[in-house]
Amino acid sequence: MPPAMHACDLVGAHLRAIAPYQPGKPIDELAREMGLAEADIVKLASNENPLGIGPRARAAAAAALDTLALYPDGNGFMLKSALARHLGVGMAGIVLGNGSNDVLELVARAFLGPGTSAVYAQHAFAVYPLATLAAGAVGIEAPARDHGHDLAAMRAAVRADTRVVFIANPNNPTGTLLPATELHAFIADLPEHVLVVLDEAYGEYLDADLRAPSLEWLKRFPNLVLTRTFSKAYGLAGLRVGYALAAPEVADLLNRVRQPFNVNSVALAAATAALEDRAFLAESRHVNDLGMAQLCAGFDALGLDFIPSFGNFVCVRVGRADAVYRALLARGVIVRPVANYGLPEHLRVSIGLPQQNARLLEALAAILAPA
Repeated sequence: MPPAMHACDLVGAHLRAIAPYQPGKPIDELAREMGLAEADIVKLASNENPLGIGPRARAAAAAALDTLALYPDGNGFMLKSALARHLGVGMAGIVLGNGSNDVLELVARAFLGPGTSAVYAQHAFAVYPLATLAAGAVGIEAPARDHGHDLAAMRAAVRADTRVVFIANPNNPTGTLLPATELHAFIADLPEHVLVVLDEAYGEYLDADLRAPSLEWLKRFPNLVLTRTFSKAYGLAGLRVGYALAAPEVADLLNRVRQPFNVNSVALAAATAALEDRAFLAESRHVNDLGMAQLCAGFDALGLDFIPSFGNFVCVRVGRADAVYRALLARGVIVRPVANYGLPEHLRVSIGLPQQNARLLEALAAILAPA
């Protein structure tokens, strides 16, 4: 008799081709591994807000705890209303997600499948190929230019079966930024049946003159989807809440495949309050600007090349990145190796508070000092 077949044996090859997403190492995990005190560990690995949660969001989250026995509002009315007011868009074009990763997955689930393809750039966010493969579609990686998106190469990569193009602006993990004029021309040149997902997870860190008028573009391009998050500048990474902005007909399809209650009640309350906390957002940007200058100056002093970044992180070239990463862990500093993004000699360093940035630079100096 032939050996019995297991259910796992019947899973499609496209799922077996997926390499699971590797998050930044948690503080408690490193503490266990190295026998370190958690309070002595600096985590600069996951592009989190070093200021933590803002005061308005904290108060709203605390108040929402009294409702935990009830299901959240599956439609997210209060948060959608706040977003509509804040951004000047209609509620029918807003889709809420369990982080912006969730809405990226919704796009793949709704618009991709076997016999279709998606285009994304080399060194771009790892979720794009993951979501594409999970949907059974073919991922097409266009070569990067100067560690960022080469729009000409991406346009050339679009095929007859391409249904989605993913673009991160600023890009993660490299921090590069596309000029608005080039981005607009690229979208205008695509066939209308190709959806353009413009991932703006780090948009709040940009100066006003660098931000693309993407909300205005929504009125012209019905195939444009903007994805944004409360995990970065708003400091709500642990609550997982993001959103998409799109034409109502596109949003309707995304909502059809969205899980019920995909954003919990605490996250809904905190995000609604965070959206109105302009003082905290301004402080987050200020701390990021100072930290970026501190790290870049430190890298220059150490003779290290880095990729100029427009996010809340910097990709720095250290040579034997894996060895340096492990040496930093031994000193209680967590950063992010990016070999899986095709950058084996780089580490991605999130912007922290001044003392955290100084700790990273001191550790790097000790590790890289000549023997």
